[in-house]
Amino acid sequence: MNTLRTDFTPLAVLAQMLDRLDMSPKAADPLQYRLLAQRATQMLHDLSDRAETQDGLQALLRKSPALTLLYENLHYGEAGLCRAPLAQAVEAEVATRNLLGRLGRAGQLGRSAASREPGAPA
Repeated sequence: MNTLRTDFTPLAVLAQMLDRLDMSPKAADPLQYRLLAQRATQMLHDLSDRAETQDGLQALLRKSPALTLLYENLHYGEAGLCRAPLAQAVEAEVATRNLLGRLGRAGQLGRSAASREPGAPA
């Protein structure tokens, strides 16, 4: 059987570079980041449609947060945020709702205190 072997090294290197730029305390050059992201997106697009590359691609996506975001953006129309674990997504939604609820209550307390007349009892 003659099968083609895919070399993921170029994509892995791009993924590492993007991850480093994302984690850097210093702001990345926008043009540099865009060029890296465009090249990685093109490689992801080329690999995503080939069944024989899926195992290697999935392993690479598990290791690179930046590459995972590009992959999700590339496939958002078909699958949404398909790489985000459900438990993590639910946890984030609950935390957001709780925060918004606390902020809303704090805002109401601030407004009611501000609307009182000076010298009026609390």
